[in-house]
Amino acid sequence: MAEGKEFKPLKELGAIAVSEETEIKFYVDEYRGYPYASIRTFLKRSGYTGPTKAGITLNSATLDGVIATLSKLPAQPQQLADQELARFPRRPGTELVVRITIYKDTTGIDLREWVEDSTYKGWSKKGVRIPYPGLPKALEYLKGMKDFLANAVKK
Repeated sequence: MAEGKEFKPLKELGAIAVSEETEIKFYVDEYRGYPYASIRTFLKRSGYTGPTKAGITLNSATLDGVIATLSKLPAQPQQLADQELARFPRRPGTELVVRITIYKDTTGIDLREWVEDSTYKGWSKKGVRIPYPGLPKALEYLKGMKDFLANAVKK
């Protein structure tokens, strides 16, 4: 395989524990020569330890928008209902949607793709849900990703 054609981890910024067996990792990687911010769910189980398919990648522009959106949120959620916060175009027919979601009586921040084409309209499996109490850490990691990407582009 030619160099630069696969994901290459560049820097891990941190993780937020979701359960004893699950954590959300924030890291920067490179794909086909382009650096991206990545947020992905990882498992730590006896049968498997490593990344899952649940995750999202963000380019610099989208990362800036996500940081700006999440920075406006209060430390504690103020309403107990799903709420859309922002949409960012990814490619024709696909947007990244940032929302506050309620699932199993817990509040979280959902970053997920919305797909709209001739065969399907709705949520894709590409995304991640960050527990609301992890918001301050998530913002810290996202800002670290932004700084790392800014320096990577200068090189």
